[in-house]
Amino acid sequence: MKPDFIQGLLATQRPVSRRQALSQAGFGIGGLALAGVLSDMGLTSAHAAAEGSPLASHASMQVGKAKRIIHLFMNGGPSQMDTFDPKPKLNEFHGKTLPAGKDLGKDKRLSGAALGSKFAFKKHGQSGIEISELFPNVARHADELCVIRSMFSDVPNHESALMMMNTGNLSLPRPSVGSWVLYGLGSENQSLPGFVVLCPGGLPVSQSANWRSAFLPGIYQGTHVDAKKSADPEQLIANLRNDFVLPDQQRKQLSYIQRLNEMHRQDRQGDSQLEARIQSMELAFRMQTEATDAFDVNREPESIRKLYGDSLQGRQMLMARRLVERGVRYVQVWHGAGQPWDSHNSIEESHRRLAGECDQPIAALLQDLKSRGMLEDTLVIWGGEFGRTPTAQMPLTPKVGRDHHSDGFSIWMAGGGVKAGHIHGATDEIGLGIAQGKVHVHDLHATILHLLGFDHEALTYRYAGRDFRLTDVFGKVVKDLLA
Repeated sequence: MKPDFIQGLLATQRPVSRRQALSQAGFGIGGLALAGVLSDMGLTSAHAAAEGSPLASHASMQVGKAKRIIHLFMNGGPSQMDTFDPKPKLNEFHGKTLPAGKDLGKDKRLSGAALGSKFAFKKHGQSGIEISELFPNVARHADELCVIRSMFSDVPNHESALMMMNTGNLSLPRPSVGSWVLYGLGSENQSLPGFVVLCPGGLPVSQSANWRSAFLPGIYQGTHVDAKKSADPEQLIANLRNDFVLPDQQRKQLSYIQRLNEMHRQDRQGDSQLEARIQSMELAFRMQTEATDAFDVNREPESIRKLYGDSLQGRQMLMARRLVERGVRYVQVWHGAGQPWDSHNSIEESHRRLAGECDQPIAALLQDLKSRGMLEDTLVIWGGEFGRTPTAQMPLTPKVGRDHHSDGFSIWMAGGGVKAGHIHGATDEIGLGIAQGKVHVHDLHATILHLLGFDHEALTYRYAGRDFRLTDVFGKVVKDLLA
């Protein structure tokens, strides 16, 4: 692009359609950001300003029942037989060798004595789903839950399992689920990131790789917010407010910087990182007004704040609802950065504490979404990267815990078109393996995309000479999970 093009465009003082601007300048993603700047300066029509942005909301391939996702990530791997998959038979073998049909002696994770659960299970709701005493508040919503008791992944190690659950690949750089969703659907709010990650206390294992965009344009990457810092939005997000420059002056400065960025970009065609920076600058300007509202839970009525509870998890769940309510497409809520559910020891004490931290807020989220008429098109997902063994990792003392186990763990979903009050799949009577209805992580991803209105085999992005997709060359939609 030549400098005189911008000068001529600014000198006309006439509305210019975005389509005309793009065709004359040959802009890429970065050019779309400039078009947004021109709109704010009054140089594009209102209709034109709504077109063309890479984050603009657009229709999926077919009609999907889910429009947005809240993923509640129990970092570290909760124990299925202590939460949502009761194993009374395991209690009968407590302290004894598991009655397995194969030799477990060579598998250190499974060679210990059987460890029965300390927690009582009860049937809840008309569906009669059995849920542990650890989640009495979530249990009240049993008839909204679709519990999968037959999940499996490939490797029972945190790094690989986190990558598989969040990106569909064990180790290679791949876009996260949230990035694929944002790429496919866009966002309904151009003044907030379309993919927000609420992870308190820092970054988890594998850090930002859990929400990266990889080879997708950088504008689709997740935005990390550490909700542990403060309840004040200006403490949560650095430099959110500008106390030194008036908005109009800042708008003019940004517009000039963006013009220079475009001139710089023209000599570096195809630089996705540069284009992402141009887009991010524009989004950051818009966030100065929108984010102060979206992240401020104190603007909620006292009754709503009391419903969620005055705790870190309560604030995170309430933020998640406020964000999706304002058009954010994908929100991931982490229960801590340091693998809090990784109970290698003291599992009774730790699981009771952890469930106590999130039980009320999760139940409040489900209740709040339902009362606002949002649960039917909001998909809520609960679970970790894997589950835990039916055996003890150490001698049977009060400090006993469970090791990692990726063959037969539990997750649940609610809303967004899933079958409510339903249990899918089953593990064997001692929780050692899957007895029926296997669901691989690739199958889960395929089903999530289906609920959003996408064929997981058709939602692709061409990179390095081939078409990539979230499910790689695997995955099938689990139709039994659909309403």
